[in-house]
Amino acid sequence: MRVDADSDADDAARATDSVERALDAFRAGDPVCVHDFADREGETDIVYPAGAVDEAAVAHMRNDAGGLICVAVDDAVGDAFELPFLADAIDHPAVDDTPEYDDRSSFSLPVNHRETFTGITDADRARTIAELGDAAGRVAEDPTAYGPAEFAAEFRAPGHVHLLRGDRDGLDGRTGHTELGLAMAAAAGRAPAVVVCEMLDGETGAALSPADAAAYADRRGIPYVDGTALVEALR
Repeated sequence: MRVDADSDADDAARATDSVERALDAFRAGDPVCVHDFADREGETDIVYPAGAVDEAAVAHMRNDAGGLICVAVDDAVGDAFELPFLADAIDHPAVDDTPEYDDRSSFSLPVNHRETFTGITDADRARTIAELGDAAGRVAEDPTAYGPAEFAAEFRAPGHVHLLRGDRDGLDGRTGHTELGLAMAAAAGRAPAVVVCEMLDGETGAALSPADAAAYADRRGIPYVDGTALVEALR
């Protein structure tokens, strides 16, 4: 029993350390590799504070992750921007918002900043992402100072950066990468906007395994944290 107790204590210490390393990275504007849960998506995302993203960060996610580069904002920001859930905004027979891994999708509008060209280049996506982070920060400081008119003056849809709306109850309502990233941003004192991008296996095209994602993070000096640890520490 003593051995089991020591093992549990070691596991708890490692989980606490991984959360602290992740929050330190977020405070510095650096990326974190976040695995959600084996019984959910079972994926690891590279996650950045949106306000810290530049061209190099977009290239990093495009080359080393390979998934869809999205910006998640919290519920208060989504309300201020009057962002719909995409499934509610589209009237088409193909709409089916019942993913196997969750009750619903968090997808909202795909947007470009109005001062971008096609919107897909590293520079264009970096501009859109950084400006979304700035807008979210303005809402956090004063919810009445930035609304849908201001949002429409800066961004246009459709575009190449998909917005995600966080659950109204945060981690109490949903535990996807959207909410995990936003919880890290809140704990690290960052604006309520984060970038998430799924890590894919370059050979198989499947989701990168947790072991391979952790090994990648270790090689690159990027914190790796499990969703269970984040929920326990930040919920």
